[in-house]
Amino acid sequence: MNSARNPQAPKLEAPLVAWLLDSDPSIRWQVMRDLINAPGHEVAATRLRVATEGAGARLLALQAADGRWGGAAWNRGWDSTMHVLLLLREMGLDPASEAAQYAVGLVRDRVTWRGCGPQEVHANSFFAGELEPCINAQVAVAGAYFRQDIRGIVDRLLGEQLPDGGWNCDAPDHSKRSSFNTTICVLEALLEHELAGGNSPAVNAARVRGQQYLLERRLFRRRSTGEVIERDRKGGAAWTRFAFPTWWHYDVLRGLDYLRRAGVVPDERLSEAIELVASKRGQDGRWPLETRYPGRMPVETDEGEGLPSRWNTLRALRVLNWYSAGMRNK
Repeated sequence: MNSARNPQAPKLEAPLVAWLLDSDPSIRWQVMRDLINAPGHEVAATRLRVATEGAGARLLALQAADGRWGGAAWNRGWDSTMHVLLLLREMGLDPASEAAQYAVGLVRDRVTWRGCGPQEVHANSFFAGELEPCINAQVAVAGAYFRQDIRGIVDRLLGEQLPDGGWNCDAPDHSKRSSFNTTICVLEALLEHELAGGNSPAVNAARVRGQQYLLERRLFRRRSTGEVIERDRKGGAAWTRFAFPTWWHYDVLRGLDYLRRAGVVPDERLSEAIELVASKRGQDGRWPLETRYPGRMPVETDEGEGLPSRWNTLRALRVLNWYSAGMRNK
């Protein structure tokens, strides 16, 4: 890529494609669909294997008879019911598959928030959510993807949007300014809800306002001063270092990936963020897993921190292709 202002689509050399395809079905089917334009029937056949092979199958096998993973609706590690559903969504487990419908049905019918949230939500069913916007947004994005009724959460999130266009888990007590972390979680949830057929003028308007919050800040700068935000104040994570899974954490690649999925037409406000992504590419065409957030992963999704990451490489290539195509077509 010569310049983000005169972009070229990244080249896909044969060794890079072979490395990406020599992977878990959850990655392979997305590479086939998004990077090499494989025939639709081949993509669909590979996607079906997410439920029966590799990381997806291992995740499904860890579900307890009471519908929970990790013994909880949510926890501060990464092996709870919510976190596993988020992973299965990232992997592209087909919501219409028998495996998905069985597993998600157990969650819907048996899992509550008892022991995992404020006492007043203990009787809530899982997809009714709890009180915190960040947690509720993550429940909603998984619920919408797996075609569950999350309208109660969506309505609550719409009522919690702040005047600057974003959201903040601390807003009720501590802050009237939005958080990148909470905002990206809510934006992904509202988009997934719309993609699942839950679009409405109110949801769309709130989501567009929220994405403008990111765009006005060029995805990682302060609106007030223009300075780069090095780390978030709550978790200390560096927004310029790319993780997978991201969980509740914001970073620049996650912000760009949301805008890609939302079909936003790129403009010059994204040029710095795109240049940052492009700069992370190694000589072999791969992107590393730059950081991992502390916690207990239910299954491994990459080779390890600091090593080439198929997930980050797939996500970065998709973003760069989207940006290149959008800027060329202006």
